[in-house]
Amino acid sequence: MVPKYIRWRVDNISLNRRWAKEYAPQDWIYQTNLDNSARFVLGINGNNPLVCFGINPSVARPDLPDPTLQRVEKYAYKNGFNSWIMLNIYPQRATNPNEIHSSVDVQLHRENIECIRNVILCQKLMIWAAWGEAINAHNQLLTCLYEIEEVVKEANCRWVALGLTPNNNPYHPLYRGKGFKLYTTQLTPYSRT
Repeated sequence: MVPKYIRWRVDNISLNRRWAKEYAPQDWIYQTNLDNSARFVLGINGNNPLVCFGINPSVARPDLPDPTLQRVEKYAYKNGFNSWIMLNIYPQRATNPNEIHSSVDVQLHRENIECIRNVILCQKLMIWAAWGEAINAHNQLLTCLYEIEEVVKEANCRWVALGLTPNNNPYHPLYRGKGFKLYTTQLTPYSRT
């Protein structure tokens, strides 16, 4: 089943206040569920995007960037990408990962996988693992990640990270600083056993 989305109507008056670059309404990729309690995709169209995976979305949208998305945007352009796309392991909006569902909403997860597939199966991409220690917030997040990893493998994409935390999780963009480089990584701590 193809998910139903709300495509956000972009308001030029407030759109470019806090982004590093100026964007036209047609530049945006923004997909949420009908009641906006989940966000599947947020980013900018381009033929060479940096695709970043967080744990779950906060309240950010095209007219309201959060610090994580501002860091992703700046990192993409400073490193030769012409666009960026933010995806998440679990699509429920919450400013704190501890507030997400205690068990996976299967329909929501299926819609998320479908959106991820639509974004990354188009081309061979660099996928930035950037969920930090929040992956440990709920055990079900690993189940979601296993399925995402299968889609990434199918698309022949390459995982990169800003390095790994002492617990072998990829660093979150806000907790590593601005000057670090992305390194190819394996998701071995998350392999099914």
